Amino acid sequence: MPETNLAATTASPFSMSLEDAMRTQRAIRRLKPDPVDDALVLHLIELALKAPTGSNAQNWDFIVVRDRAVKERLGRLNRGMFRIYGAIGRRATRHDPRMQRILDAVEWQAEHFAEIPVLVVACLRGFRPWFPPVAATSYYGSIYPSVQNLLLAARAAGLGAALITMPLWSTFLARRALGLPWSVTPCAVVPLGWPRGRYGPTTRRPVGEVVHLDRYGNQPFRGR
Repeated sequence: MPETNLAATTASPFSMSLEDAMRTQRAIRRLKPDPVDDALVLHLIELALKAPTGSNAQNWDFIVVRDRAVKERLGRLNRGMFRIYGAIGRRATRHDPRMQRILDAVEWQAEHFAEIPVLVVACLRGFRPWFPPVAATSYYGSIYPSVQNLLLAARAAGLGAALITMPLWSTFLARRALGLPWSVTPCAVVPLGWPRGRYGPTTRRPVGEVVHLDRYGNQPFRGR
């Protein structure tokens, strides 16, 4: 696609301030089946690539999934894990209406997975280290900043999105569905589409409740 078309398609949706995008970002799981333009998806991934990565390795790959057959294969993996996760979650939170609503949204997404217009699978090249434990943390630290960039860009563009991992419970089966070599690890799936609901301010704990100064338990900002 010519560069001029890409600019024309993607210039207008990104007028939202970064703070507004952060304050209203939430996991949007109920998505319309309406198409999402390739140019917009590529622009989101271009912004994702601006994130820092360990040693500036830039060892990421993004699989854009539009083929329904591939979405159905990932959807079966997702539903298989949700049957376990959902059953445990429903029982553990049966007296918590807020968590039940969240599980309703997760279940809706699982049941309509193949109808999602675009899936973006964030991957890392290179074999995942198993030891020492901090090595795995460093490994995934090279992909999740870029995923957050992608999520914020999607919010600014008015798209619904969420970071999910249930379709990847078996990296072996996920690799087969996506045609990935053993040297590429799928790390996260981001379903993208136009939201059925609406965005709005999120409810979070006050910052003073989660900030500890110098040592755990010292919370001088609590109550401010």
